[in-house]
Amino acid sequence: MAECLFCSIDDLEDLASPADYVDAVRDGYRQRGEGAPARPRQTFRRSDPTGMLTSYGAILPETGAMGGYTYAAGFASEDAWFLTPLFDAETGEPLALLDGVSMNPFKTGAAGAVAVDALARRDAATLAVIGSGPQARGQVRATATVRDFETVRVYSPTRDHREAFAEEFDDSLSADVSAVESSDAAVRDADVVITATSAAEPVVDDAHLAPGAHVTAMGQYHPEKRELDVRTVERATYVPDLRERVRRDAGSFIAAVESGAIDESHVHAELGEVVAGVEPGRTADDELTIFDSGGTAVETVAAAAMLYERARDADRGTPLPFAPASDALTGK
Repeated sequence: MAECLFCSIDDLEDLASPADYVDAVRDGYRQRGEGAPARPRQTFRRSDPTGMLTSYGAILPETGAMGGYTYAAGFASEDAWFLTPLFDAETGEPLALLDGVSMNPFKTGAAGAVAVDALARRDAATLAVIGSGPQARGQVRATATVRDFETVRVYSPTRDHREAFAEEFDDSLSADVSAVESSDAAVRDADVVITATSAAEPVVDDAHLAPGAHVTAMGQYHPEKRELDVRTVERATYVPDLRERVRRDAGSFIAAVESGAIDESHVHAELGEVVAGVEPGRTADDELTIFDSGGTAVETVAAAAMLYERARDADRGTPLPFAPASDALTGK
């Protein structure tokens, strides 16, 4: 019999800062760059009622953990549920089961921040954000730990949303944070651009991207979602989280391939390869770089392992007994 720690969102509250997430996720991607296995998401859909079941997994040997995400969205409840199982990478025994919803924007934001740290210019001072939801907030909180931004501009189609976002971060960041009237106004002359939307058409115009800009696009994890136009993808040094997923669900990349502008060789490297030093990141100040963040189990397992250890040390969570398969197979 093994003991698995169930951690609710209340158990996980205040266990880690955005910088803690970034450190854990950076190390996870380093391990991936050095050969740790990870696979893209698998999604099953149905139409009556509308919903989906998604899962993905990774093993981080040095962290000593493996697992991933399993989540269901929609169906009759019209909501989403995120479960994060975590196992010992050596023995296979269950370590924890986490309610993954609260860590979602933090670990995804950390992946974006790791990419900014690896690909953006060191002197990046202006950040543009397209989107104002929880994922955009997670991206900004994490990214602000790896660059000292002086100016942050946010655009969302809903005025109230972008103004509330700007007010929140103007109070919490040392940067000057403001809401602007258009995507172009946000992006123009920005050193770092974050897109965190569910758009089916590009939300950033290539003509307005400054020389040397870095773009983190994290809302295009479906073949029909496109935050970036073909020209932006074509002229950029393109770095996805996992190479294997770009023809499955990286909507902007797929559109660029279908247009004939690029082929699969346009992938420069995976993020983990850049973090591990296996492949170079930015090589020139005027180079345009893109991180295509579709979400992987690398950041999920890295963040979950950190949270599990902290919850255990803080005596949080509820122990659950788990029987090994041998018990059932032998009738013990």
